[in-house]
Amino acid sequence: MTTLISITMKKVFLFCCFVTGSIVLLHAQDKSQLEKEREELRHQIDEIQGVYDQLKGQKKETLGQLSLIQRKLNLQDRYVNTINKEIRGIDDDIYLSALEIIRLQHQLDTLKKQYARSIVYAYKNKSNFGYLNFVFSAASFNDALKRLQYLKSYRTFREQQVANIVQTQKLIEIRKQSQLTKKAQKSEALKDQAKQLAVLEDQKKEKDRVMYNLKSQEKDIKKQLADRRKRDNQLKNSIASIIRREIEEARRKAKAEADAEAKANAAKKAATTPAVTNPSTTNPGNSSAENTTSVTRKPVAESKPIKSALDYTAKDVALNSSFEKNKRKLPWPVDKGYVGITFGRNVVNGLGFDSPGISIITPSSGASVKSVFDGEVAAVYNLGDAMAVTIRHGKYFTTYSNLSSVSVSKKDIVQTGQIIGKNAQAEEGTGGQVDFILMIETKNVNPEPWLHP
Repeated sequence: MTTLISITMKKVFLFCCFVTGSIVLLHAQDKSQLEKEREELRHQIDEIQGVYDQLKGQKKETLGQLSLIQRKLNLQDRYVNTINKEIRGIDDDIYLSALEIIRLQHQLDTLKKQYARSIVYAYKNKSNFGYLNFVFSAASFNDALKRLQYLKSYRTFREQQVANIVQTQKLIEIRKQSQLTKKAQKSEALKDQAKQLAVLEDQKKEKDRVMYNLKSQEKDIKKQLADRRKRDNQLKNSIASIIRREIEEARRKAKAEADAEAKANAAKKAATTPAVTNPSTTNPGNSSAENTTSVTRKPVAESKPIKSALDYTAKDVALNSSFEKNKRKLPWPVDKGYVGITFGRNVVNGLGFDSPGISIITPSSGASVKSVFDGEVAAVYNLGDAMAVTIRHGKYFTTYSNLSSVSVSKKDIVQTGQIIGKNAQAEEGTGGQVDFILMIETKNVNPEPWLHP
């Protein structure tokens, strides 16, 4: 019975260790992921801070400054959230460790009681010649061997009891040390949390300062927004014209290809179909007979229906499929840059405007601008004092505007990551900027979800 209890205790002990170990492993994985995420956020915040510091020294506040500080605020808020998650994870670890210590303590008490009962039993039944009498009083040799085996098992059981007690005491000590370590980690995390919250508060004050100064420059802001709307409209009209031209050209090619194929099929069918000849008929009322005529029925050539002129040829179908599979994997148009103006509706001091794409701010002008995917240059054109390039990737079109120089020409075939030009200075203030637009045929879409995070 005692042996059965010991075996059961071992099983329970091993199961609890397995469960606890699994939970600790999961927490370790979560912690590693949080640390990686926090490191990436820290790097992005430092990069944006470097760009912002360059803009900060200007005489006037700019939309670029406001956009950068808003993005930095979002990143800082996410950074604080990762610290909060880490603190919650540490609290969970401390709580689980406390439960484990309680469980181990109960187990230790049970082991000590069992060991004490076995000691008391052995003491009450001890005798100077007890063991020898127990063995030699056996009825047969085999019975004596069984009694020796029993005594040996009993001694092993007692030794195992002591080993279990010692091991449980060690586990309790390890858990206590782990709790001390976790509490120290929590203390450090709380200090970091307080520090980052103070940074977040300073950034909010900086944003309020920029917003206040921008309000005093309302006329300048309105002019900036009006200029942007004008430029965006000009850009959208240019892109729409380019895409219409590309669609018409693709449609003509597709129709010509379909007609040629239909004619070829019709000719092939006509060559294998015998001619049908009508017999000659003579009208007795006429003085002359009508000539005999032969009529051959010719099949009518039919063109294949085209669902989309930009998704018709085998090349375009493969390119479209490849582009779609690379969503969230496309490289950024510049090596170092951050979104200043987001896609869609943007509001500055109550003044709103719609952006057809995203404006990427770089530390300086002259940064290399690269194609985000394989394609063909559809157009290179001027927009006031800057240039733009539109590249066709099947039915997808990407446009890179606010370029100071361009290194490609119309009809050039470009590869992913190929440099197509250099970006120009930002609309206002220092730093560089490139406006990036993504369209699916004539529909504008948000390019950020397509780019690699």
